[in-house]
Amino acid sequence: MSLLWLLLMICAFSGDSGGGGGPGGFIRLAAAEHVRELEVSEGVPIGHQIGFIGEFVHDENGDSGPPYLIVPVPGSAVDTDLAIDHTTGEIRTKVALDRENRSSYSLVAIPLSGENVRVVVRVLDENDNAPTFPTPIMSIEFPENTPRDVKRTLNPARDADLGRYNTQRYSIVSGNVNNAFRLSSHRERDGVLYLDLQINGFLDRETTPAYSLVVEALDGGSPPLRGQMTVNITIQDVNDNQPIFNQSRYFATVPENATLGTTVLQVYATDQDAGENGQVEYAINRRQSDKEQMFRIDPATGLISVNKPLDFETRELHELVVVAKDRGMQPLETTAFVSIRVTDVNDNQPIINVIFLSDDATPKISESAQPGEFVARISVNDPDSRTEYANVNVTLSGGEGHFGLTTRDNIIYLVIVSLPLDREIKPNYTLSVIATDTGNPPLHAAKDIFLTVTDINDNAPEFEKDVYHANVMEVADPGTSVIQVTAVDRDEGNNSAIVYSLLDTPDTHSHWFQIDSHSGLITTRAHIDCETDPVPQLIVMAQDNGRPPLSSTGTVLVTIHDVNDNEPIFDQSFYNVSVAENESKGRCILKVSEARTTPRQNQSTDHSSLAV
Repeated sequence: MSLLWLLLMICAFSGDSGGGGGPGGFIRLAAAEHVRELEVSEGVPIGHQIGFIGEFVHDENGDSGPPYLIVPVPGSAVDTDLAIDHTTGEIRTKVALDRENRSSYSLVAIPLSGENVRVVVRVLDENDNAPTFPTPIMSIEFPENTPRDVKRTLNPARDADLGRYNTQRYSIVSGNVNNAFRLSSHRERDGVLYLDLQINGFLDRETTPAYSLVVEALDGGSPPLRGQMTVNITIQDVNDNQPIFNQSRYFATVPENATLGTTVLQVYATDQDAGENGQVEYAINRRQSDKEQMFRIDPATGLISVNKPLDFETRELHELVVVAKDRGMQPLETTAFVSIRVTDVNDNQPIINVIFLSDDATPKISESAQPGEFVARISVNDPDSRTEYANVNVTLSGGEGHFGLTTRDNIIYLVIVSLPLDREIKPNYTLSVIATDTGNPPLHAAKDIFLTVTDINDNAPEFEKDVYHANVMEVADPGTSVIQVTAVDRDEGNNSAIVYSLLDTPDTHSHWFQIDSHSGLITTRAHIDCETDPVPQLIVMAQDNGRPPLSSTGTVLVTIHDVNDNEPIFDQSFYNVSVAENESKGRCILKVSEARTTPRQNQSTDHSSLAV
């Protein structure tokens, strides 16, 4: 390589005589060079004339024209691809040119005299390459719930040509069912037209599980060249379909003596989803049906079989709620109803069913119930014979005449109130229902009803005494206990919960006292004064919590014991008396009195003075 570049600077040429330094040859050092640029299309045939090296005006600084010594630039493939006549300077193609493999050729032409000529042959692009995808087939996936306009990047087509001959646009040729997809593209700095596939509609795997799109890339030639790629799109399943039973309701019969494991029927449901989203499992909803687990279901096959011994007389019809649920991450489910009728095979006594008509279906009746009010509903049937159904004789005993039995069709009986009730006298009753069929011999059944009479607020609280007597010292501090009163209420619950209070009346000093609302304990609230009221009278009210509440009152007489807290006071501070001088000794000349505020037994310790 270094030798070739040395030839660009130092050239030797020999004539016919092979001498040097004379007209037949020379050695010359090039000081400068001309640049000759030529163009040729890559599609020309072999031998096509590209041009001449010396096609420019010769002057004193130019070259002397051919012949030339041709020195290719290293690596430019001039020797292999171009034919150069050094005697004329003509350049022709030796092979078919391909711009995509080589876009230019460079050489140096050295004339006998004058400046060297640097020749650059540029190969012009032709539309000889179609857009090409890196792979003929590409596979992608979309979940069926993918929103509109979501993109997936596809492999772009690349075109070795330049400019308008490069890839210009993409289109979907076929396979785009219902225009589910569309293409978008953008060109980056590297000149490649990149391709995206976008959702154009709504995907539904159950309708179209897969698409096979033929995507075509076109360049800007006229006519354009094309390249194609098949895009196989798999729509991934989303659990958007619940299982569907082939029937909304199923019916079956089974004898009551069926052995455990006996198959009753099979339910069947399908799910349009795929994989685990479409795999159905079966179960019986125990919260809504068959809590006794009389039946079981195979979770995989839907076969319902007997799980416990059946009894026609206990239950003739079993209603099952069967659930079909898929195995998705967020499973969907649907239900179907299964009616299983148990057929009779035994002889049995009549069956009595009692439904209590209270608000919570428990055996109770309010003591306020009036004669004729319903207590319970009794249905009686004889499982052995439908013809004997209406011939069962039902009687009611117990209740001391307070309850009776009535019927209109000898099938449904009603227990009613016959006499008024009083819970405080009798809170509970035991009734006995007896049903006798007309078989031979007749069979009978009995059922006891333990009936509770519920309370109403029909009794007011009652104090243990009408009048209570209490004593308290006049010097008692606030909070001193005076007396505790007690009232009782024959009702129960809130109806018997008592709240105590003091009534404030004009003729009593109830503000001196207070009462605990729950215990009935009366205590002093303030300092009391015997001189103001030695025996205050308190009115205590006891009220229950019934609705409406009932109340009663009691009287508490509080005797306040005096202490010597007041001195005697004369009714006058000065008395003026006249007396005759001959009044006999011992004669009463004046009688004075004192305004007593303290009982006499305590006066000996208090004194007052009088001026006469």
